[in-house]
Amino acid sequence: MQVLVADSGAVGVDGLSAELLRHGFHTELCATGAEALEKYPKFDFLLIDLALPDIDGLEVCRLLRAASDIPIIAFTDPGTDLDRVLCLQAGCDDCMAKPFGFRELLARIEAVLRRSGSRPAGRPRSQPVVVGSLCIDPDTREVRINGRLINLTRIEYCLLHRLASHPQTVFSRAQLMADVWGYQHDGRPLSAKASRTIDTHVSAVRKKLGDPSWIVTLRGIGFRMGHG
Repeated sequence: MQVLVADSGAVGVDGLSAELLRHGFHTELCATGAEALEKYPKFDFLLIDLALPDIDGLEVCRLLRAASDIPIIAFTDPGTDLDRVLCLQAGCDDCMAKPFGFRELLARIEAVLRRSGSRPAGRPRSQPVVVGSLCIDPDTREVRINGRLINLTRIEYCLLHRLASHPQTVFSRAQLMADVWGYQHDGRPLSAKASRTIDTHVSAVRKKLGDPSWIVTLRGIGFRMGHG
Protein backbone atom coordinates (compact mmCIF):
# COMPACT_ATOMS: atom_id res chain seq x y z
CA MET A 1 0.00 0.00 0.00
CA GLN A 2 1.30 3.44 -0.98
CA VAL A 3 1.16 6.06 1.81
CA LEU A 4 1.76 9.78 1.31
CA VAL A 5 3.04 11.58 4.42
CA ALA A 6 2.52 15.36 4.32
CA ASP A 7 4.54 16.82 7.17
CA SER A 8 6.90 19.80 7.20
CA GLY A 9 8.60 18.77 10.44
CA ALA A 10 11.95 17.06 9.91
CA VAL A 11 12.05 15.54 13.40
CA GLY A 12 10.49 12.10 13.56
CA VAL A 13 9.25 11.93 9.98
CA ASP A 14 12.06 9.71 8.71
CA GLY A 15 11.56 7.38 11.66
CA LEU A 16 7.84 7.20 10.93
CA SER A 17 8.53 6.32 7.30
CA ALA A 18 10.95 3.58 8.37
CA GLU A 19 8.38 2.05 10.74
CA LEU A 20 5.67 2.15 8.08
CA LEU A 21 7.98 0.47 5.58
CA ARG A 22 8.79 -2.24 8.14
CA HIS A 23 5.07 -3.00 8.34
CA GLY A 24 4.60 -3.21 4.58
CA PHE A 25 3.60 0.37 3.77
CA HIS A 26 5.62 2.14 1.05
CA THR A 27 5.83 5.85 1.84
CA GLU A 28 6.74 9.12 0.18
CA LEU A 29 7.22 12.38 2.03
CA CYS A 30 6.11 15.86 1.05
CA ALA A 31 6.45 19.07 3.04
CA THR A 32 3.62 21.28 1.72
CA GLY A 33 -0.09 21.20 1.09
CA ALA A 34 0.47 22.02 -2.57
CA GLU A 35 2.62 18.91 -2.96
CA ALA A 36 0.00 16.78 -1.24
CA LEU A 37 -2.72 18.05 -3.57
CA GLU A 38 -0.52 17.32 -6.57
CA LYS A 39 0.72 13.87 -5.57
CA TYR A 40 -2.24 12.23 -3.76
CA PRO A 41 -3.76 10.45 -6.83
CA LYS A 42 -0.82 8.01 -6.86
CA PHE A 43 -1.40 6.95 -3.23
CA ASP A 44 -3.77 4.74 -1.25
CA PHE A 45 -3.59 6.57 2.09
CA LEU A 46 -2.70 10.05 3.37
CA LEU A 47 -1.14 10.99 6.70
CA ILE A 48 -1.15 14.77 7.06
CA ASP A 49 0.11 17.20 9.68
CA LEU A 50 -2.34 20.10 9.74
CA ALA A 51 0.50 22.57 10.48
CA LEU A 52 1.72 22.93 6.90
CA PRO A 53 3.72 26.00 5.82
CA ASP A 54 1.73 27.01 2.74
CA ILE A 55 -1.92 25.91 2.96
CA ASP A 56 -4.01 25.30 6.06
CA GLY A 57 -4.13 21.54 6.58
CA LEU A 58 -7.88 21.53 7.10
CA GLU A 59 -8.34 23.24 3.74
CA VAL A 60 -6.11 20.63 2.10
CA CYS A 61 -8.30 17.90 3.61
CA ARG A 62 -11.49 19.61 2.41
CA LEU A 63 -10.13 19.94 -1.13
CA LEU A 64 -8.98 16.32 -1.18
CA ARG A 65 -12.27 15.00 0.15
CA ALA A 66 -14.20 16.93 -2.47
CA ALA A 67 -12.22 15.17 -5.18
CA SER A 68 -11.29 11.78 -3.71
CA ASP A 69 -12.19 9.01 -1.27
CA ILE A 70 -8.55 8.54 -0.19
CA PRO A 71 -8.42 7.62 3.53
CA ILE A 72 -6.96 10.45 5.63
CA ILE A 73 -5.54 10.56 9.15
CA ALA A 74 -4.61 14.04 10.36
CA PHE A 75 -2.02 14.98 12.98
CA THR A 76 -2.63 17.98 15.25
CA ASP A 77 -0.89 19.67 18.12
CA PRO A 78 -2.26 18.76 21.57
CA GLY A 79 -5.49 20.68 22.04
CA THR A 80 -9.17 20.40 22.69
CA ASP A 81 -11.82 18.15 21.22
CA LEU A 82 -12.54 20.97 18.77
CA ASP A 83 -9.49 19.90 16.74
CA ARG A 84 -10.98 16.47 16.19
CA VAL A 85 -14.39 17.88 15.32
CA LEU A 86 -12.87 20.23 12.73
CA CYS A 87 -10.84 17.38 11.24
CA LEU A 88 -13.91 15.17 10.86
CA GLN A 89 -15.90 18.02 9.38
CA ALA A 90 -13.09 18.58 6.86
CA GLY A 91 -13.40 14.98 5.70
CA CYS A 92 -10.65 13.24 7.66
CA ASP A 93 -11.26 9.65 8.69
CA ASP A 94 -9.40 10.05 11.98
CA CYS A 95 -7.29 12.54 13.93
CA MET A 96 -4.36 12.08 16.31
CA ALA A 97 -2.64 14.57 18.61
CA LYS A 98 1.16 14.69 18.44
CA PRO A 99 3.22 13.15 19.84
CA PHE A 100 1.73 9.68 19.40
CA GLY A 101 2.91 6.09 19.60
CA PHE A 102 3.46 4.17 16.38
CA ARG A 103 1.43 1.18 17.62
CA GLU A 104 -1.58 3.44 18.07
CA LEU A 105 -1.09 4.94 14.61
CA LEU A 106 -0.87 1.47 13.07
CA ALA A 107 -4.07 0.42 14.85
CA ARG A 108 -5.85 3.54 13.62
CA ILE A 109 -4.67 2.97 10.04
CA GLU A 110 -6.05 -0.58 10.18
CA ALA A 111 -9.35 0.70 11.61
CA VAL A 112 -9.71 3.30 8.85
CA LEU A 113 -8.94 0.67 6.21
CA ARG A 114 -11.61 -1.62 7.66
CA ARG A 115 -14.18 1.16 7.60
CA SER A 116 -13.26 2.29 4.10
CA GLY A 117 -13.14 -1.24 2.68
CA SER A 118 -9.54 -0.81 1.47
CA ARG A 119 -7.14 -3.76 1.46
CA PRO A 120 -3.38 -3.48 2.01
CA ALA A 121 -1.21 -5.09 -0.66
CA GLY A 122 -0.55 -8.77 -0.13
CA ARG A 123 -3.74 -9.55 1.74
CA PRO A 124 -6.18 -12.14 0.34
CA ARG A 125 -9.35 -10.93 -1.33
CA SER A 126 -12.33 -10.49 0.94
CA GLN A 127 -15.54 -12.41 0.50
CA PRO A 128 -18.40 -10.35 -0.95
CA VAL A 129 -21.25 -9.37 1.34
CA VAL A 130 -24.53 -10.66 -0.10
CA VAL A 131 -28.01 -9.78 1.15
CA GLY A 132 -30.73 -10.92 -1.24
CA SER A 133 -30.07 -9.31 -4.62
CA LEU A 134 -27.56 -6.90 -3.06
CA CYS A 135 -23.85 -7.69 -3.46
CA ILE A 136 -21.02 -5.64 -1.92
CA ASP A 137 -17.39 -6.25 -2.91
CA PRO A 138 -15.20 -4.98 -0.04
CA ASP A 139 -12.05 -4.93 -2.21
CA THR A 140 -13.36 -2.93 -5.16
CA ARG A 141 -16.00 -1.18 -3.01
CA GLU A 142 -18.55 -1.87 -5.74
CA VAL A 143 -22.20 -2.23 -4.77
CA ARG A 144 -24.60 -3.98 -7.13
CA ILE A 145 -28.28 -4.94 -7.09
CA ASN A 146 -29.15 -7.68 -9.56
CA GLY A 147 -25.84 -6.89 -11.25
CA ARG A 148 -26.61 -3.17 -11.60
CA LEU A 149 -23.85 -0.93 -10.25
CA ILE A 150 -24.93 1.51 -7.54
CA ASN A 151 -22.79 4.63 -7.19
CA LEU A 152 -22.33 5.53 -3.52
CA THR A 153 -20.19 8.11 -1.79
CA ARG A 154 -17.50 6.96 0.64
CA ILE A 155 -19.69 7.46 3.72
CA GLU A 156 -22.76 5.92 2.05
CA TYR A 157 -20.70 2.85 1.16
CA CYS A 158 -19.31 2.51 4.69
CA LEU A 159 -22.79 2.88 6.19
CA LEU A 160 -24.32 0.25 3.90
CA HIS A 161 -21.38 -2.12 4.31
CA ARG A 162 -21.62 -1.89 8.10
CA LEU A 163 -25.32 -2.73 8.12
CA ALA A 164 -25.12 -5.45 5.47
CA SER A 165 -22.16 -7.18 7.13
CA HIS A 166 -24.37 -7.85 10.17
CA PRO A 167 -27.88 -8.06 8.69
CA GLN A 168 -29.52 -9.31 11.89
CA THR A 169 -27.96 -6.64 14.12
CA VAL A 170 -29.71 -3.44 15.13
CA PHE A 171 -27.20 -0.57 15.22
CA SER A 172 -27.86 2.42 17.43
CA ARG A 173 -27.13 5.88 16.12
CA ALA A 174 -24.17 6.15 18.49
CA GLN A 175 -22.75 2.87 17.13
CA LEU A 176 -23.06 4.08 13.56
CA MET A 177 -21.42 7.40 14.35
CA ALA A 178 -18.50 5.51 15.92
CA ASP A 179 -18.21 2.77 13.27
CA VAL A 180 -18.81 4.84 10.13
CA TRP A 181 -17.77 8.37 11.06
CA GLY A 182 -15.16 7.40 13.65
CA TYR A 183 -16.78 9.74 16.19
CA GLN A 184 -16.24 8.76 19.83
CA HIS A 185 -18.74 10.38 22.16
CA ASP A 186 -18.84 10.55 25.96
CA GLY A 187 -21.98 8.48 26.51
CA ARG A 188 -24.42 11.34 26.32
CA PRO A 189 -27.20 11.27 23.66
CA LEU A 190 -26.10 12.27 20.19
CA SER A 191 -26.67 15.85 19.18
CA ALA A 192 -29.52 16.72 16.85
CA LYS A 193 -26.95 17.57 14.17
CA ALA A 194 -25.36 14.11 14.40
CA SER A 195 -28.76 12.43 14.22
CA ARG A 196 -29.70 14.48 11.16
CA THR A 197 -26.41 13.50 9.53
CA ILE A 198 -27.24 9.81 9.95
CA ASP A 199 -30.82 10.29 8.73
CA THR A 200 -29.61 12.17 5.66
CA HIS A 201 -27.18 9.43 4.67
CA VAL A 202 -29.66 6.62 5.35
CA SER A 203 -32.20 8.41 3.16
CA ALA A 204 -29.63 8.86 0.38
CA VAL A 205 -28.67 5.15 0.46
CA ARG A 206 -32.31 4.07 0.37
CA LYS A 207 -32.95 6.31 -2.62
CA LYS A 208 -29.94 4.99 -4.54
CA LEU A 209 -30.86 1.38 -3.79
CA GLY A 210 -34.32 2.08 -5.19
CA ASP A 211 -36.32 0.71 -2.25
CA PRO A 212 -36.61 2.18 1.28
CA SER A 213 -37.05 -1.30 2.78
CA TRP A 214 -33.35 -2.05 2.30
CA ILE A 215 -32.70 -0.18 5.57
CA VAL A 216 -35.21 -0.61 8.39
CA THR A 217 -35.68 2.07 11.03
CA LEU A 218 -36.56 0.94 14.54
CA ARG A 219 -37.87 4.12 16.06
CA GLY A 220 -36.01 5.10 19.20
CA ILE A 221 -33.54 2.21 18.81
CA GLY A 222 -31.62 2.44 15.56
CA PHE A 223 -31.30 0.80 12.15
CA ARG A 224 -30.83 -2.68 10.70
CA MET A 225 -30.49 -4.15 7.23
CA GLY A 226 -33.66 -5.07 5.37
CA HIS A 227 -34.10 -7.22 2.29
CA GLY A 228 -35.29 -4.78 -0.35
